[in-house]
Amino acid sequence: MALDRALEVFWRQGYEGTAISDLTKAMGISNAPSLYNAFGNKEQLFVKVLDRYADGPARYIREAFEQPTARGTVESLLHGAADATTDPDHPRGCLTVQGGLACSSQAEPARDELTARRAAGEAALRERLQRARADGEIPEESDADGLALYFTTIYQGLAVQASGGATREQLHAIVNMAMAVWPQRPAG
Repeated sequence: MALDRALEVFWRQGYEGTAISDLTKAMGISNAPSLYNAFGNKEQLFVKVLDRYADGPARYIREAFEQPTARGTVESLLHGAADATTDPDHPRGCLTVQGGLACSSQAEPARDELTARRAAGEAALRERLQRARADGEIPEESDADGLALYFTTIYQGLAVQASGGATREQLHAIVNMAMAVWPQRPAG
C-alpha cells in the first residue's frame, strides 16, 4: 500500500529529511502533482501517515489502554514500545518521537503535530493514573501527574535507545527497572 511505503520513508528519514521525490519514488507515484492529488501536500500526507502508524505499528498503544488495571496499562505500553521500536520489519525507534525533533521553521507544523500527539498520549496516561488513584488501585497520595510524566519519559527514552542500537532485551530490562517505582498500596 502506498501509505505504508510513505510511512517507512518518513520513519527512516524524518519529516524534514524526506523529499517529495523520495515519497513519489517509494509510493510508486509518477510525479508530485499526482501525489498532491491523491494525498494532499507533504504535511497532509504526514498526518495521514501518523494515523496509519497509530493503527499499524503503534497499535500496541491503544491495546495498552484496554488493560483492566493502570499497572497493566503502563507495563503493556512500555513492553509494547520495547518490542515495536526494535521490530526488525520496521525502522528502529518511534516515528512520533523521532519524526520531527530537529526541524526548521518550515517544518514547524509537522513538529507541532508530533508534539500534540505526544502530549495527548501523556494526558491519556495521566487520566488513567488519576482514575487508578480515585479507584484505590494506587495509594491516594500518589502523584498521578508525576507518574505520567515519568512513564512518558521512559516510553520516549525507549524509542531513542532503540534507534541508537539498544537490543529488545535491554529495553525490556529498562521497563522492568522503571516499574520498580510503581506506587504500592500499604499492607493491611
